[in-house]
Amino acid sequence: MSDPVLTGGEAVVRALAAHGVTDAFGIPGTHNLEIYRHLRPYGIRHVTPRHEQGAGYAADAYARVSGRPGVAITTTGPALLNIAAAVGQAYSDSVPLLVVSPGMPLRHPRRSTGLLHEMRSQTEALRGVAAVSHRVSSVAEIGAAVARAFTLFRSGRPRPVHIEVPLDLLEAREPAGPPRLAPPAAPPAPDPAAVRAAAEVLGAARRPALVLGGGARPAAAECRALAALLGAPVVTTANGKGVVDERHPLSLGVSLHSPAVQKWLADRDAVLAVGTELAESDVWGPLPALSGRLIRVDVDPAQMYAGLPADVPLLGDARTVLGALLDTMGGTGTESSVDPGRHDEADAGALVTSLRTARDDESRDRDARWVPYLRAMRRVLAEDAVITSDSAQCCYYGALPHLPVGPGGRFLHPTGFGTLGYALPAAIGARTACPERQVVALSGDGGLQFSVQELATAAQLGLTLPVVVFDNGGYGEIREEMAARGDAPVAVDLPPVDLPALARAYGGHGTVARTPGELSAALAEALVTPGPTIVTVPEESPR
Repeated sequence: MSDPVLTGGEAVVRALAAHGVTDAFGIPGTHNLEIYRHLRPYGIRHVTPRHEQGAGYAADAYARVSGRPGVAITTTGPALLNIAAAVGQAYSDSVPLLVVSPGMPLRHPRRSTGLLHEMRSQTEALRGVAAVSHRVSSVAEIGAAVARAFTLFRSGRPRPVHIEVPLDLLEAREPAGPPRLAPPAAPPAPDPAAVRAAAEVLGAARRPALVLGGGARPAAAECRALAALLGAPVVTTANGKGVVDERHPLSLGVSLHSPAVQKWLADRDAVLAVGTELAESDVWGPLPALSGRLIRVDVDPAQMYAGLPADVPLLGDARTVLGALLDTMGGTGTESSVDPGRHDEADAGALVTSLRTARDDESRDRDARWVPYLRAMRRVLAEDAVITSDSAQCCYYGALPHLPVGPGGRFLHPTGFGTLGYALPAAIGARTACPERQVVALSGDGGLQFSVQELATAAQLGLTLPVVVFDNGGYGEIREEMAARGDAPVAVDLPPVDLPALARAYGGHGTVARTPGELSAALAEALVTPGPTIVTVPEESPR
């Protein structure tokens, strides 16, 4: 049987559909129309944000909440550069994001010719932010390139991939070869000797602790069982928020930035770190020196000696490794394995309570402006709600430590790379992936305006989508940093914008909440109102 003859554009869409892709985000352009031509025939729904960066953030959040790779389609040149910030964020947060774009023709000369959207090298530009940026050279290669991307997503640490198809190849009809599929990836078994070594360290520890990152999420049950078995308090990174219910007696939540918690962690005689970089972006400063043994569980071998080097490295995915560790330690994988007499912490729950109090006392004056409003939000939201966050004070100072989330919910935060404008388009991606769940975007007025045009996308799709905006009149974090340096504030105070009116102009809704009670009522209404609703919470500002 001869190979089917397809255009490059159809070969791209066929390969995506073969890997189970049902949704894609992007903006059509002159050079990628042959891809768009085949989306509907292959059953792929398309969401059109108003900017490629928004497409990237939406696909990123889609991947985080669905567990499937997010797919974004751009055209050449400026469109691809527009999505680069989102690709960098996905790389920082280990998100499987596939970006497909056209490129210059196969035999395009290296010197500039003035062709529309011409760049010297799109692949080199994207290699700076993606794990892989690959340019195919035939229609037959397209299926293999997509299969390779999905193989990378399924094995090891998932990170973004860019595939470039020369624009003349998109239109060319050539033998495409049979469909290529990424093979199922079985998680590798951890080294038994390393598992035994880790079990010995934890079994002998009198003051153990667990540090959980985003890589621990598939092993939430195993993390809870280990914490109970060891009587060990649990602290998470931003990406690990909610792996263990933040209302659990052993949970410190997102508290690695707290001096009190850092001091406590440094004094532990054994620390089990699961799926985390243990980076400066996790602790908001220099890494604390640990006095005890550090056991690191990670699917990425390079992480074992980055930041704080592992004394006992356990290579593999979290669920497999922690399952083996529980078996070795005699745990049953349930919280009935608790043996409260194993360690010298008289009451781990009391210790956690005192550390939470110390953490909150350290930042009480700063965080008091957000905490009552965040409590009001929590009372309204369902347990499985998805909250998308921005690189805003109300998010990293407010919601990360003070808005509790459990394993059934999600909190999506742009960690590490720290992009602004993530929350709104990410909420659109999350709603696309999980239309049955509540999704709320949380942002500041400065960050929101990086991507505020995506209100039009949410309105067009009729998405029920509350957007809670704490308005401090500009870039509050930078304003405070300038003041701390003794500098006069420059370029941080923005003229007021009637954001609720802007939401209405885009076809949505908007209101102002001046008290926690008003926020509760507005949020409850927004959660049952089709279309986006901006709820502005005014803060003190120098206007």
